Amino acid sequence: MNKQRRESLSKLSGQLDDIKSEVETLRDEEQEAFDNMPEGLQNGERGEKSQTAISALDEAISSIEEAIGKIEEATEE
Repeated sequence: MNKQRRESLSKLSGQLDDIKSEVETLRDEEQEAFDNMPEGLQNGERGEKSQTAISALDEAISSIEEAIGKIEEATEE
């Protein structure tokens, strides 16, 4: 792989890392909102939706981390 493509991939990896940080922040905010819900709401539909969102965001974070790893793998010499 030439230097230009490696630099482009490195830039994309950095952008993905920024996106991952933003998703982590949103996940943490959602977790905090869930934790602050009264127990009745946590056990109801609203709590279920919140937990589903938290799980989905966790999966998105893992996927982004995997993508970053694959990009780094592709740019190794």
